[in-house]
Amino acid sequence: MKKIIEKLNISQKLGIAAFALGFLGIFAGSPYNTTYAKVNKQEIALGSFNGSDLVSVEDLAESLVKGTMDYRMIDLRPEEEYTEYFIPGSENIPVSDLNSAGLMRNEKILLYDEDNLISSQAWFLLRADEFKGVYILKGGIKEWKEKILFPKLAANASPEETADFEKTKEVSKFFGGVPQVGGEAVGELKIEMPKMAAPAGGLKSNKKKKREGC
Repeated sequence: MKKIIEKLNISQKLGIAAFALGFLGIFAGSPYNTTYAKVNKQEIALGSFNGSDLVSVEDLAESLVKGTMDYRMIDLRPEEEYTEYFIPGSENIPVSDLNSAGLMRNEKILLYDEDNLISSQAWFLLRADEFKGVYILKGGIKEWKEKILFPKLAANASPEETADFEKTKEVSKFFGGVPQVGGEAVGELKIEMPKMAAPAGGLKSNKKKKREGC
């Protein structure tokens, strides 16, 4: 089942999340147990989710390197997985605790988990609760590992691909990654994850939070 889910694209995962939340909503009301979620079907329908709600791992890495990252970045994975490794600047908040985490509706919120399934659920929950600036890290931590921490250059790479890889290498090293040239696919390599102790420190946005209006 897990392998099947991993092969789904972000829209398909959002579809699963929407179905699951809609089914639960029939019996449980709001996922936050405070009031019924105000779901605008036209706005939150699967067809309305587009690329503008996704942030690529490359864009996130660039903003972290430059110190321009202005998202409140939330890691939705279990605490033990977060403690083992997390993207710098992120905080660990389970989906069940989002309502009590002090999130503000005028914040830009970036969600990620292993492969976007949980992020899709959290995206729907927050949008249903009238959070507008909610984004998902495309591909989650899995894509972050493959493209940022352990990027791979094929043995028969073109000159253009090699030039791009040279740039990627520097970004990878910035985050403690190990670029790979040729060899096996990253998923098959037994590479030790960079050590990072929670809570996250260092690479944080310097942008001050605005007070939420009435």
